[in-house]
Amino acid sequence: MDTHTRNMEDQAATMEADFKPGTAFDVVAPAEQRVPFVFSSAHSGRIYPARFLALTQLDPWQIRRSEDCLVDDLYMGVRSLGAPLVRAHFPRAYVDANREPFELDPAMYARPLPPQVNAGSPRVAAGLGTIPRIVGEGRPIYASRLQPEDALMRIESCYLPYHRALTALIEATRAKFGFCVVIDCHSMPGQITNPEDGTQPHFILGDRFGQSAAPGFIGAARALLQQAGFSVSHNRPYAGGYITEHYGNPVGGVHVVQLEISRRLYLDESRYLPTSGFGAVQAELMRFCDRLMSLPDALYSAQPQQLAAE
Repeated sequence: MDTHTRNMEDQAATMEADFKPGTAFDVVAPAEQRVPFVFSSAHSGRIYPARFLALTQLDPWQIRRSEDCLVDDLYMGVRSLGAPLVRAHFPRAYVDANREPFELDPAMYARPLPPQVNAGSPRVAAGLGTIPRIVGEGRPIYASRLQPEDALMRIESCYLPYHRALTALIEATRAKFGFCVVIDCHSMPGQITNPEDGTQPHFILGDRFGQSAAPGFIGAARALLQQAGFSVSHNRPYAGGYITEHYGNPVGGVHVVQLEISRRLYLDESRYLPTSGFGAVQAELMRFCDRLMSLPDALYSAQPQQLAAE
């Protein structure tokens, strides 16, 4: 570790964290895990620290535009099905756990960042790095530059513990059952369309174009959703983020699927409140999860597909 990096980490360590240990996320788990499934909800956090809100130029409603609102509530029932759910309490606008740990934009900071920063990723360029520059609809979060130790504090206190917990769940599941299926739970604005056919799907299954999960499993999951009356897109326009890409290893026994649900099914997007249909959608989603968990193990033995040329 070079001197500059050590100094930055020392500064982050002396900066008081917005989330105390044990408060940034939690794991909702059954007394005994009965199925080889792990659920992750990294974007549904809705605790906005006062210090963070003081740094933003957005009001308390605007800052929530990137939130996967109530997705963790939609999936709470997986515990009764025998699977754990790890859910963030920190919001995506504060730090995004579905990015690399150091996808940071140097232009956002008043001083140089540590050398391990990935400043050249497309997500950073779009303003959606580990510390986002914008929320939904392209609204800038900050009016002035941040201090580098602020970013490192958020990563140390929220991002890294979340991924340590998720990694531990995946490893324990694979050790117990021989393989692990991770459902990366997300939501999307109701107006999102599939660029290939112009439709507005209810769900999007993302598997990094066949790289993060066995194709037989993806096909079966899509069929189950369609049998329940939902329209389903595959990898368009969302193929999966860092969690899907980083943890997905079908050959190694870890299958990761990003599952996007349209907010128009369950949410009043203007008020961040559940609609009258929330309970019915939640029940249907749990029926889908139950059927997904009952699929034959043979579906997980296929090799990943070659990445399609774009």
